[in-house]
Amino acid sequence: MAPAEVLEDCWDRVLQAVAPLAPRDFLRPTLADGWCVGDLLFHLLLDAQRALVAFATPADGPPDTDLVSYWAPFRPGEGDGGYGHARFVRVSSSAYASPTTLVEHLSTTTRAALRAAAAADPQGCLETQGVVLSTGDFVATLVVEASVHHLDLVAHLPEAPAPSAGGLALVRRVLDGLLGSPLPTEWSDEVAALKGTGRTALDAHDRALLGTDSGKLPLFG
Repeated sequence: MAPAEVLEDCWDRVLQAVAPLAPRDFLRPTLADGWCVGDLLFHLLLDAQRALVAFATPADGPPDTDLVSYWAPFRPGEGDGGYGHARFVRVSSSAYASPTTLVEHLSTTTRAALRAAAAADPQGCLETQGVVLSTGDFVATLVVEASVHHLDLVAHLPEAPAPSAGGLALVRRVLDGLLGSPLPTEWSDEVAALKGTGRTALDAHDRALLGTDSGKLPLFG
């Protein structure tokens, strides 16, 4: 599938995961440190809003960042460790009168972002967060973000649908690129995403498989 099609699959699966939830379920924990389900959905809403801005911000090429290098600055422990953004998300998500309103807001915004992606010049470039990416690579960054956060979301929602297979494959491609060599082939794409981003701790067997590369993980947070 094209990146935009994978992105649609990713966002649809997130919405499917939360559709049957009762209001109290939005307070369940996730794998994202400090965030409940509602907080994580608000963070994904911010991504969709950022996508709308980016698609309306074309840039002259060539790109100065690609799908892999885009993630290099997002390592756990950098700066304030994400505290400022995490707090902003918690405060903002709690302002919604009901989880239903938040889900509706996420649904309408992701639909709009997907229409903007379909209308964007596939050979063009755009600017986001101070970098210039090709249109395809930018869409792929959204896929990676949605796929990793889907894993965060469903950790305590056992009945929820799994993340997009195409999305997890793209996450693995990014992790391999950041590491500079392939992650262990015995890891599934889901396991690679969880361990490569530090959501699941490495055990002794993992460290033996990785060798000296084990000290490089997590590759992004």
